[in-house]
Amino acid sequence: MVEQQERTINLNIDPDKLAAYNLSVAQVKRAVQAQNIEIPGGRIDEVRRELVLRTMGRIEHAEDFNNLIVGNFQGRPIMIRDVGYAENGVVEPRSLARLDGENAVQLIVKKQSGTNTVDIVDRVRARLGQFRSVLPPDIRTEVIVDQSRFIRASFEEVKFHLILGAILVALTVFLFMHDWRSTLIASVAIPASIISTFTLMRAIGFTLNNITMLGLILAVGIVIDDAVVVLENIFRHIEEKHEPARSAASKATREIALAVMATTLSLLVIFVPLAFMAGRVGRFFQSFGVTVAFAVAVSLLISFTLTPMLSSRFLRVKHADKSSKESRFYSWIDKSYGWILSWSLSHRSTVVIAGLITVLATIPLFYAIGKNFVPNDDQSEFEIIIQTPGGYTLAETDNLLRELEEKIRRLRGVTNTLTTIGDTTGNVKPGQGDVTSANIYARLVDLSRRDYSQFDVMADARQLFQDYPDLRVSVQGVSSFTGGGIRQTDLEFNLRGPSLEQLQQYSDKIMARMREVPDVVDIDTTLSVRQPELRTMVDRKKASEFGIQIQDIASTLEEDEEYDVWLRAVKQKRNDPQAVMNLTVPGNNGQLVKIANLVNLREDLGPSQIDRYNRQRKVTIVANLLPSLPLGQAVETIQGFVQELQLPPTYTADFTGRAKILSETATNFVIAFLLSFIFMYMVLAAQFESFLHPITIMLALPLTLPFALFSLIMLRQPLDIYAMFGLFMLFGIVKKNGILQIDYTNTLRTQGMERDQAIIEANHARLRPILMTTLMLVFGMLPIALGRGPGAASRASMAKVIIGGQALSLLITLLITPVAYSLFDDLGRGQALARVKEKAGSWGEALWGRVAQRYHHFRANGRLGRRP
Repeated sequence: MVEQQERTINLNIDPDKLAAYNLSVAQVKRAVQAQNIEIPGGRIDEVRRELVLRTMGRIEHAEDFNNLIVGNFQGRPIMIRDVGYAENGVVEPRSLARLDGENAVQLIVKKQSGTNTVDIVDRVRARLGQFRSVLPPDIRTEVIVDQSRFIRASFEEVKFHLILGAILVALTVFLFMHDWRSTLIASVAIPASIISTFTLMRAIGFTLNNITMLGLILAVGIVIDDAVVVLENIFRHIEEKHEPARSAASKATREIALAVMATTLSLLVIFVPLAFMAGRVGRFFQSFGVTVAFAVAVSLLISFTLTPMLSSRFLRVKHADKSSKESRFYSWIDKSYGWILSWSLSHRSTVVIAGLITVLATIPLFYAIGKNFVPNDDQSEFEIIIQTPGGYTLAETDNLLRELEEKIRRLRGVTNTLTTIGDTTGNVKPGQGDVTSANIYARLVDLSRRDYSQFDVMADARQLFQDYPDLRVSVQGVSSFTGGGIRQTDLEFNLRGPSLEQLQQYSDKIMARMREVPDVVDIDTTLSVRQPELRTMVDRKKASEFGIQIQDIASTLEEDEEYDVWLRAVKQKRNDPQAVMNLTVPGNNGQLVKIANLVNLREDLGPSQIDRYNRQRKVTIVANLLPSLPLGQAVETIQGFVQELQLPPTYTADFTGRAKILSETATNFVIAFLLSFIFMYMVLAAQFESFLHPITIMLALPLTLPFALFSLIMLRQPLDIYAMFGLFMLFGIVKKNGILQIDYTNTLRTQGMERDQAIIEANHARLRPILMTTLMLVFGMLPIALGRGPGAASRASMAKVIIGGQALSLLITLLITPVAYSLFDDLGRGQALARVKEKAGSWGEALWGRVAQRYHHFRANGRLGRRP
């Protein structure tokens, strides 16, 4: 609660009157503590009952404190009314809230960890609706900061993308097969798999949030894969081999069952390492991966049961003059691919070299791409964290904030402003807290009603504060993790060492270099040696002569007591630093001694706080980044600045916050990626009963990575955790093509077909399902990649990775698998070694022939055997 008024009893004491009655502040304090108590005693046992004794000393009314005896002077008791007065008042305010220029009381509700934000907000709103009926008519309640608003809008946008993606995926089937029955049969797999996934999500406690819905959108383009591959094979048997629908459904499903099972199981195992990833990002990966994995598992069951059953009952293929593969659209693709494949098998070395160059391009592309933790979303709201100069009173800070919030309200698109001064954590006791900390929350019009971004308005706000160089300002978005009112900067950098002064010098140099980078803004440090303080320098010798301890002096100078009853000097006697010099403290013989005889006052500046980490002093440098500068690039730049300082061994520098999480995420991602490769190989080896075929299939995986990174660079999209989602899914999806190619190649070879002919025939047969599944995934991702609604920035990076990696790498992956298959087959049969020997022999004969020719030439010219 901000700006709530805590009821209290204020005892206002005049120090001059205390001195006149030969009383000290300590005596008054002890009297209040001793005489305002209620203590239970023993009990009285009667014959038939017992009574409990209780000493009733609690003062119940404020005016009764005036009669409280605090001492004696010349034989008569001295009461509070003789040295001051008691009042029924409130605790001195140390916070303030204002909504759109009007005074307000701000209630901040924070949810517990593990609870649902939308559910909590709905319950709080319902409770507020009950309270409105009992509030006075001139008081209104209004919800200003509401995290569920962005969540709901983003969720509605995701649902729209889910439906649109499903429609595009279904239309892809019709594009290739020209049959509406096939389109409907394949489309059934989408709702069947997605709805079934809700069962597992509910069982393990997952909610429908942006992460799980993102997984479901991605699953739309994947769950239909198995059904389409089975359906296309059934359709091919009916159309090309003129088999009955029921027989074709059974035979075609058995024929392709191994490939479909290998595809699905190898996709499932990549999610096993995700379930054990640690840290905050591990929570993202876990819910995302488990959701997609279950949807894919259900799709396998559907492709082996529901799809063949529907095909056997409802699939009717018309045997026309031309088959669906002989359409102008598909026949051109099929013929072009057939020509390129034949050329590749004849020039295998060229294809291998092209593949190696593509894989090696990953290294420069990885260093060229920017790295980020979470993309910045336009949430139609932002906040400004303000720190006024040290020593500002609440009134002075309020006057400054009134001026600033008026300027913020005039910015384009701002509909509401909520100003808060003081602590908002709820951890500070009444009457305490820093009144130099303030926050201005600004809400903007909805994203659909403006043609400029939230970040443009934030840039305008930063321009306003250039006229206030004494303020320490951070213009930032409202954090989805911690809520508002807390400074959550994009970049946090720690300097640790033994000397606070040296740390300040190093931090000043680093911040000076950071200000040279245009995209680094709101640069500040947690070291604040600016809090004005009145230092009491005690003359220990004089204090010892009077028998006065340092603790007695400090207790006398203490302004108030943190009880329901506050003991304070009257206002006119505590508004001057020199007034404390007139206070008295009792000596060892009861004589009162003025503070002025014992201490000297000196005004100075001191740190508002001193941070430590691992028992070392620490200074944290914080800054925000413009959207054009990725976090990873900013970290590298600042690391260069630190290296220029050549810090001594006793001083260390490290990153915390988002930069640290980004580093941990990259490490965990690499580990999970390697484990997924191992699990994938094990599944494929078990399915194909071969150690060589899995390698052939997985050779296509590293070829997709450079294309995925290249697409991000071209689209100016940094590599963030959502893009990592996309990379993980890409590795699981791409090897699907190789499985279909190799499985049918092996099938044809077992039927007696020659190897190269089997390769060409198998790739022609599997080209259509490969193209269909690839385009379905791309079309399923298009609404996300092109979306402009709430949360679009977070989802777009994942979609762009998948689209770029799938589309750009499709041709070379379709070629590298058959080429690698033929090379490994030669190697397995020893033909490769024979060809190497044959080549070496022909090269040796040619070289020896050349040497012999030159020998005979020199001999014929008489150049051999002569001495110079």
